[in-house]
Amino acid sequence: MRKILSTHPLHPRATAMLAGAGRLAIASALDPKTLTEEARDADIVIVRAPLPPELFASASNLRAAIRHGAGLDMIPVESATAAGVLVANVPAVNARSVAEHVMFTALALLRRFRVMDRDLRAKGWLAGREHANSTSELAGKTIGIVGLGAVGQAVGHIAAHGFDLNVVATTRSLRPAPERVGFLSIDALVEQSDIIVLCCPLTQETRGLISREHIARMKPDALLINVSRGPVVDDEALIEALQQGRIGGAALDVFSTQPLPPNHPYFGFGNVIITPHMAGITEESMMRMGVGAAGEALLVLAGKLPVNLRNPEVVEHYRRRFPAT
Repeated sequence: MRKILSTHPLHPRATAMLAGAGRLAIASALDPKTLTEEARDADIVIVRAPLPPELFASASNLRAAIRHGAGLDMIPVESATAAGVLVANVPAVNARSVAEHVMFTALALLRRFRVMDRDLRAKGWLAGREHANSTSELAGKTIGIVGLGAVGQAVGHIAAHGFDLNVVATTRSLRPAPERVGFLSIDALVEQSDIIVLCCPLTQETRGLISREHIARMKPDALLINVSRGPVVDDEALIEALQQGRIGGAALDVFSTQPLPPNHPYFGFGNVIITPHMAGITEESMMRMGVGAAGEALLVLAGKLPVNLRNPEVVEHYRRRFPAT
């Protein structure tokens, strides 16, 4: 019986898809030692937690590591490739969920929801209502999107067509800009944007991209929203800017250290919204990600290559490991 190991439970529809293909096992813990041991006899690993590189060296049956989502930073792709293991993902399926989260947090910051709700509960009606005098509308502002993949495009579409925002973006791609999106350099984007949204993948180029220098260039009332990866932002510089009131606020869904320690300075700011890496998690997106990952697993178990193969250079090695594939 083939073994499909998932780091987390899957959506019921995905579980049903895999029922006839093998034995679905859920990891009992997410530490490197446990994952390595429980993947030792697995044919497929479905990934929602970081995999240790050593997992691939000891999993002789492993055919594929399939990301339940888009970002590949949880899979050590070089180690997988060296071991002859296919790496696949499920891109774009949670883009709408993340984009809606971006607009939700932008509105919450502009309407001072956190402090209004806090003071309403603690001090009464008038204390909460007083915050309304310093709130602001979305319409007419400029939103700058860093990274114009599926999430960035979804944010841009909702922003332009749903809220009448001016949309600018910076991206590595040279493809034509979507309708109502203008391209800017990163320097110009952080200077001109009222709301800066980070949607880029974590790469060597984007690590620390929102640096002390870029934060210093932002408008004094600018909002920073990060739904990419924590290390894209220089935390020390952002905390300093928040302490000194040099930017308007931030909404952070991802962090360099996760879970975020409960005593972290970010929790002390009334103009910072903290969410536990859940921007892309809704019932609908979990269904799409689970079904997508299950579909890729079924292809591999049927002797085919996944649709969204992310390390094509591994194919020759993979076929030597599994000659009938």
